[in-house]
Amino acid sequence: MKTALLAVLLFISFAPALRAQGAPPQGSPDKPYVMEFYYKVAWGHQKEFLDLFLKNHFPLLREIEKSGRILALKIETPANHMTEDSRWDFRVTITYKNSTLATTSNPDEETLMKKLYPDQSTYQKEEQRRFEILLAHWDLPVSDVTPAIK
Repeated sequence: MKTALLAVLLFISFAPALRAQGAPPQGSPDKPYVMEFYYKVAWGHQKEFLDLFLKNHFPLLREIEKSGRILALKIETPANHMTEDSRWDFRVTITYKNSTLATTSNPDEETLMKKLYPDQSTYQKEEQRRFEILLAHWDLPVSDVTPAIK
C-alpha cells in the first residue's frame, strides 16, 4: 500500500515536468499550419525518386495550392551528407491554411488526380515505383516558437 501511494505521489509531483517536455502546441485553428515531410531514398535512386515526385505528386500539390488549402510549398535536399541513421534525401515543407485543412483529407484530391493524370495505369505504376525505392518517410508538424518582438 505504501509503495503504491509513493508511486502516485511521485507521479503527481513529476507530472508538470513531464507535460513541459512535450512539443509546443500548434497555433490556433485559424492560423497557418506547417508540416515537414521527409523522404529517405535507397542509395543511387535519389534522382529517380525526385523525377517521379516532380512528375506525379508535385503538380497535385500545386493544384491544391491554387485552391487555397496550401499557402506555401518548398522542396529541399541537404547540401552535405549525414550519418545513415539520420539521413534524409528530400524535405517537402508545406504551409497549410490551417490545421483542419492540414489534417483532414481533401475531398477534391481524387478528382484532381484523375484530371492531372488521365492515364491512371501509368500513374499508379510510377507511384508504386516511387514508393518501392523509398526507404523511410515521416511527417513532422512544426511549431513556430519565435518570441514576438516588443
